[in-house]
Amino acid sequence: MTPGNSSYDVVVVGGGHNGLVSAAYLARAGLDVLVLERLGHTGGAAVSVEPFAGQPARLSRYSYLVSLMPEQLMADLDLDVRLASRTTASYTPWVRGDRTGGLLVERPEGEATRASFRELTGGDEEYAAWQDFYAEVGRLAEAVSPTLMQPLPLERDVRSLVDERIWNDVVTEPLGRAITSRFTDDTVRGVVATDALIGTFASLDDPSLIQNRCFLYHLIGNGTGEWRVPIGGMGAVTDALARSAVGAGAEIVTGAGVSAIAPGPDGAEVTFHDGSQERSVTARRVLSGVAPWVLRILLGEGEDAETKPVGSQLKINFLLDRLPRLRSGADPEVAFAGTLHLAEDYTQLERAYDAAAGGAVPDPIPGEVYCHSLTDPSILGERAGSAHTLTYFGLHTPAGLFDADPSARDVATGRALASLDAVLAEPIRDCLATDADGNPCLEAKIPQDVENDLAMPGGHIFHGDLEWPWAPNRSRLETPAQQWGVQTEHDVVLLCGSGARRGGAVSGLGGHNAAQAVLADL
Repeated sequence: MTPGNSSYDVVVVGGGHNGLVSAAYLARAGLDVLVLERLGHTGGAAVSVEPFAGQPARLSRYSYLVSLMPEQLMADLDLDVRLASRTTASYTPWVRGDRTGGLLVERPEGEATRASFRELTGGDEEYAAWQDFYAEVGRLAEAVSPTLMQPLPLERDVRSLVDERIWNDVVTEPLGRAITSRFTDDTVRGVVATDALIGTFASLDDPSLIQNRCFLYHLIGNGTGEWRVPIGGMGAVTDALARSAVGAGAEIVTGAGVSAIAPGPDGAEVTFHDGSQERSVTARRVLSGVAPWVLRILLGEGEDAETKPVGSQLKINFLLDRLPRLRSGADPEVAFAGTLHLAEDYTQLERAYDAAAGGAVPDPIPGEVYCHSLTDPSILGERAGSAHTLTYFGLHTPAGLFDADPSARDVATGRALASLDAVLAEPIRDCLATDADGNPCLEAKIPQDVENDLAMPGGHIFHGDLEWPWAPNRSRLETPAQQWGVQTEHDVVLLCGSGARRGGAVSGLGGHNAAQAVLADL
């Protein structure tokens, strides 16, 4: 498509979910909005695809669950999206000498959860510590969540709402100290710790506290931290956002790769190409849904290799003819319904970090597995009832491992499959479906694939390290952009993507907050 005008109130660079949220809010407010998307479709990382030839299964290829998107945002934009709760929160196979079992955490937790903790640890003390810790985390989430769609609060204002102990545990001190002081069992410690490491390469004792910030974001969504499955796949979320934006009057142009943004005192010129020629439009404000590192290039500031984000994840998508049996004897439809933890004991997580930091692919690789089709069979199309999807997400696999050694992709994939086979009563490959060409239905993605496919620098799924969802106490919040945490060095260019403060994950918060800053400004 070609833009209908040469000038707009707002041009949004990037048609990922955040860009679409901004466009929908601003168009509903009566502004002329243009969205420019490099790819041939909108949705960014939050899309559904059929990756296996001849198989109708629509997999959430990159982003896969929703927690942080506020229900208020979904209501504001009239999104026709249903998010389903998973019946199992997590299941973690374990081995203790000649004993095998699995730590089950139900949703909601009940007597089976208590009994599962008792079987693993030999008493009720560890489960009591679990309940106390997550009750305190819940109160922190209840304090932070309502602020996410408001101007940035100051740190002291949020801190005043919660107990000092949980603030110190999650915000002040490295998270590893709280985990090791509150819990004694290695497996329980690991289950708590994994939320701090999704897409984040860090030790649990890292003084930068990037692991703490990752942990907080994974547990504050809508005040509950529950991660839900979008019915129809992740593409259903971004398709609904695109409909909302277009229905309100926004224009969306795909196949439009932005090559330059030239800010001025009252607006900016945006140059883009459609594969054959360059075009340009002007706008009073430009919203950037691309990573801040990429934005600096578009602004003509050049590449800075030293500040380029570094992603750290291995994503493997599977299509199975059937769910595999587990060595623990657990029902696969229970164990795979939530988050199945693999090689994620606390000591395993730290050893894996040390190995990767030293340049070696961890063995075993910590990871976790989800089976979306148990919650949403619709993504299987005509194969519903006769097949299942699996998604594996591996930790501590930074991009540098794959830059240094071309064989590291195959090594990491093999070790991920080995960690899964270690808890199964049959090899996972025996359960794989085959595509129309007879190939096994297995697709592995490393950070370099994320960068190549989605232009996320370094394959970093958050566009860079997450920031606290509040402003430091002495912050000068003078402009609307500063007040909403979306400012850049140019008054007419704002962040609306995951790189904004309170960005990260499929939340729409970056898009919402940038839109509010524009409306307050204009």
